[in-house]
Amino acid sequence: MTNAPDPLDNPVWSALTGVHAHLAEGDGLGRRYPADVSPFSGVADQADPLAWADLAAVAGPGVDLVFPALEHAPPPGFTVAGGLPGVQLVATDAFTSGRSDVVTELGEADVDDMLDLVARTRPGPFGRRTRLLGTYLGVREDGRLLAMAGERLRLGSATEISAVCTDPAARGRGLATTLVRAVAQGVRDRGELPFLHAAAQNTRAIGLYEHLGFTLRRTLQFATVRTPDA
Repeated sequence: MTNAPDPLDNPVWSALTGVHAHLAEGDGLGRRYPADVSPFSGVADQADPLAWADLAAVAGPGVDLVFPALEHAPPPGFTVAGGLPGVQLVATDAFTSGRSDVVTELGEADVDDMLDLVARTRPGPFGRRTRLLGTYLGVREDGRLLAMAGERLRLGSATEISAVCTDPAARGRGLATTLVRAVAQGVRDRGELPFLHAAAQNTRAIGLYEHLGFTLRRTLQFATVRTPDA
């Protein structure tokens, strides 16, 4: 008897064929998010050339697509245009989640402030419609958005916490910790496992997450893959 694959092993594909299927571009073996939602793409099986062909048909020629976990070289015609080592962390029972009165939910009216904070802190890819991926929470002070975090990849059994960022002037106050705990509480309320991705070189963030009670599940390779030219 063969065990079913763990959705965390192919998280983008799991999201685009599950909770985020309504956002997916493509309905074959390769799918992607709209560019203003997320740069991520996924294929059913990275070892299957047909899946890559489906993805190329969806994306078009000469388009850069981001994979948070590239484990197989793409077939001829595709180009790996860049990448860096990363890690995947999952919450353990030692991680304490919880809500906070200082946290508010962010919506359409907050998008400009969210994009401004992202531009100042660079937590990772974040577009005008990224908030459609899940719940985003923030901390404001005197009307100014100081920090935020939210849900990105939603797998049904697990949800990724992402876009964790704090204005440089407000760091050292524990706002990121408060937001991670609050977002994770919403994830756990649905009976799902909170998880995170981080660049391996971001040892400060990884150390914080491990201190909070996350543990390393696996190492991986973030990669940008360019589709074949026409």
